[in-house]
Amino acid sequence: MPLDEALAQLLAAVQPLAGTDTVATAEADGRVLAQAIVSGLQVPPHDNSAMDGYALRVEDVLAGADALPVSQRIAAGSMGTALQAGTVARIFTGAPVPEGADAVVMQEDCTVQEAADGSTRVQINTLPLPGQNIRRSGEDVARGDVVLAAGTRLGPAALGLAASVGMAQLQVVRRPRVALFSTGDELVMPGTVPPAQMPPGAIYNSNRFFLHSLLRRLGCEVTDLGIVPDRLEATVQALRDAAQAHDLILTSGGVSVGEEDHIKPAVQALGQLNLWQIAIKPGKPFAHGRVGDAHFVGLPGNPVSSFVTFLVLVRPFLLRLQGVSDVAMKTIAARADFDWPKADKRREFLRVRRNGQGGLELFPHQGSGVLTSAAWGDGLVDVPPGEPIHYGATVRYIPFGELSA
Repeated sequence: MPLDEALAQLLAAVQPLAGTDTVATAEADGRVLAQAIVSGLQVPPHDNSAMDGYALRVEDVLAGADALPVSQRIAAGSMGTALQAGTVARIFTGAPVPEGADAVVMQEDCTVQEAADGSTRVQINTLPLPGQNIRRSGEDVARGDVVLAAGTRLGPAALGLAASVGMAQLQVVRRPRVALFSTGDELVMPGTVPPAQMPPGAIYNSNRFFLHSLLRRLGCEVTDLGIVPDRLEATVQALRDAAQAHDLILTSGGVSVGEEDHIKPAVQALGQLNLWQIAIKPGKPFAHGRVGDAHFVGLPGNPVSSFVTFLVLVRPFLLRLQGVSDVAMKTIAARADFDWPKADKRREFLRVRRNGQGGLELFPHQGSGVLTSAAWGDGLVDVPPGEPIHYGATVRYIPFGELSA
């Protein structure tokens, strides 16, 4: 099945989670907003100065006046009085602009004159314009504005915006509960067997580590069920147990077509399988279905295949599960500083990184088992089926920062 069709089918199967949590705004990074935030105030609350300088009436300067006396001093957090005609107010960044003033001239454009009697006058050395260096009340947020919509995935800027309208706590979608396990008799956990004593045919389970990290970054509560042996009855039991208290069961390995790949018959014995095999490279073996009330997603065992299919399929699925509407991959037009003449009939995702000349370099070995390519690279090039790439061509680049945050 083509990737876009598979992703559409996968997202259509999602019903956003119903439960919510109330968390402190400072602790809500990465969570998804369950309830829109409506501002109860103006931001900023008053017209205020964008500069350290002098608030004045433009007409006083246009009249060709000499140095103008300073009639008051206004710091941030204090309110001045109405500005007397023919005077200026010493004002600081963020301080409310006094009534009657219609411009602020920054101090660098003024000359301060101290008189013997202790009074201060200011010569304005530039011709001000009405509204200059004044931030208007409500220009950031107006009272009654929807500041952040439900379904917004909260980041640092959004948290600051919520705080700016007085939100100390936020109602967010509860965390998805994900059960994670790998299948394969060849898998060994790091720390259990030293590298020099690895049995023939054994490999360390790398998938568990990057999948766990990616799930946590997406706000999930992860139950790590370890490694399940390559036996049908063990796979069935692991799926049955995982379905009891989780929203998603995520596995890696066992979804190909070999005699030791038991995921497909195990899922079919307990529930249903809706997706099987995607036309992408790497990552053709991919499965989606249900086991009881839980979604099931099976990823390939090869580490790069597992990594890529998680980014392009599981990530948008989990975001939609939390109520995020815009889950599409964002691509950037970039220059290919490499040739890729061997076009595949499947859609390919090549591991690349940006170079100092603004182009993209290709990792020399694009095999689905070469996890070095993902650690070396900083993104993927999305290659349509049957399209070769020539040096200097414009390609669709997807930064890992876009996909793994």
